[in-house]
Amino acid sequence: MLAELSIKNFAIIEQMSLSFETGLTVFTGETGAGKSIIIDAIQLLAGGRGSAEFVRYGEKKAEIEGLFFVDDEHRVISMLAEHGIETTEGTIVLQRDISHTGKSICRINHKLVTLSILRSVGAMLIDIHGQHEHQSLMQKENHSVLLDNFGKDSIQPALTKYEALYDTYTKLKLKQKRFLENEQKMAHRLDLIRYQLKEIYDADLTVDEDVHLEDEKLKLSNYEKLYDALGSAYEELSQENGGLYWVANAMKHLEDVSGIDKELHSIYEAVANSFYVLEDVVFQLKNKWDSLEFDPERLNTIENRLNLITNLKRKYGGTIQEIINYAKKIETELDSITNREQHLAKIEENLQKITDQLQTTGEKLRRIRKQVAKTLSTYIQKELKSLHMDKTKVNIQFSPLDNYTKNGLDEIEFYISTNPGEPLKPLAKIASGGELSRIMLALKTIFSNNEGTTSIIFDEVDTGVGGRVAQAMAEKIQKLSLTSQVFCITHLPQVAATADHHLFISKQTTDENRTITNVIRLNADEKVKEVARMISGVKMTNLTKQHAEELIELASKIKHNSRKAIQ
Repeated sequence: MLAELSIKNFAIIEQMSLSFETGLTVFTGETGAGKSIIIDAIQLLAGGRGSAEFVRYGEKKAEIEGLFFVDDEHRVISMLAEHGIETTEGTIVLQRDISHTGKSICRINHKLVTLSILRSVGAMLIDIHGQHEHQSLMQKENHSVLLDNFGKDSIQPALTKYEALYDTYTKLKLKQKRFLENEQKMAHRLDLIRYQLKEIYDADLTVDEDVHLEDEKLKLSNYEKLYDALGSAYEELSQENGGLYWVANAMKHLEDVSGIDKELHSIYEAVANSFYVLEDVVFQLKNKWDSLEFDPERLNTIENRLNLITNLKRKYGGTIQEIINYAKKIETELDSITNREQHLAKIEENLQKITDQLQTTGEKLRRIRKQVAKTLSTYIQKELKSLHMDKTKVNIQFSPLDNYTKNGLDEIEFYISTNPGEPLKPLAKIASGGELSRIMLALKTIFSNNEGTTSIIFDEVDTGVGGRVAQAMAEKIQKLSLTSQVFCITHLPQVAATADHHLFISKQTTDENRTITNVIRLNADEKVKEVARMISGVKMTNLTKQHAEELIELASKIKHNSRKAIQ
């Protein structure tokens, strides 16, 4: 559930902190007071699209923060763990800052995250339904999603298998398409591959060859420097008065006295070891010096070879290993092209097998979906009946497609008839605004127990209804609040009367001629007055007050019976 909401410098809201509880929380107030602005803030907190227009005029940034409590088993916990975000005792803090330049900064439990991560997490915590949801309901491409969500336990295994087969199918189709490309283009490609392979194989490269050549080039390029250094070092050590001579003398002197003083024995050994090491070094220096040979032809050969390797690197890869790997890759491609017919036949054979499996799995998916569709249609009609659309008929129709799609073999669309004797027609062409509100609420009632969201928000979804329909919608929304935290912006007194918590939104002008939004939590008497105002539309009279009290009392009885029914 959403427990705390903090909003700062957002639209006409200067600063606001709200605490929420379980059950149904209703927002009411005059038009333009800022009710929907609060919902906009929550929507941004859940990853909605932001812009600089949300930042209060004259301020640097808008800040929104929400505290949520979830069960330890909630699916959002595992998602957060995947992104390295820790949770303590089911506590989740979402934060969203929007600067006056339009840039957003998102945090979850004080850790910086991308907007996409915030949106994914927000979708698991908050479910917002407003007028735009009606448009979503009108788009038939969303109908298969609704059906699959309803029957996910039975549909998902078949859908997952179908999607995997479809992925293989599309890859094989793409491979087939490439093989069937223009012959001239294939011939040009064949010529290029052969040229590249010849160039690489003629070079007869070995791994790390360039490294060894660079080492040899360095030595040849510095022949004189090496010759002089080795000769000088050898002479300094080996001549009669050289370093080795003096170390030998020191060793002899120490050897003569090492038997007199035991402490001198270790010093003698150290000098003796140094002498033998130096003696070996002198030998190596002599050999190295004698073997030095300057070969200008070899230097020229090395430079030409390195130039060749550099040219190949520029064309085919940054290292010799990458060049060799590239050669292997195009060699495989050469085999595919030269043995094109055989490869094409193999691809088409595999494609036929996958197509058969895809068709079989798709037909199974269709059968399962049709079974689920019958159940869902029955559920929707049952819910609509309780919303005074008892003559409504609902049918989920399947139209076979001419080609395979990622979603299956059919186009799925909700058809509806709201009046007796009228034929079933696509939902988008039949339902009015008030009917769409009820259909959407019916669907939300059906899906609410399966979606796992902690908070459901209705933003004026009761627009276009009144009378007994309004009362039925109020009871339906109240029933949802028994199992989920529900927020509702409403202009209907019937809905307001069912509220467990009633917040009144108003706006006022400050001394600085700035508009700000205020939120007042209504007590029982204030709630009666507000419901009465909603009934009369102008001011409270004794009659409207009495009517309001009756509505609230009726709502209380309905809530009591609803709670009792689920216990």
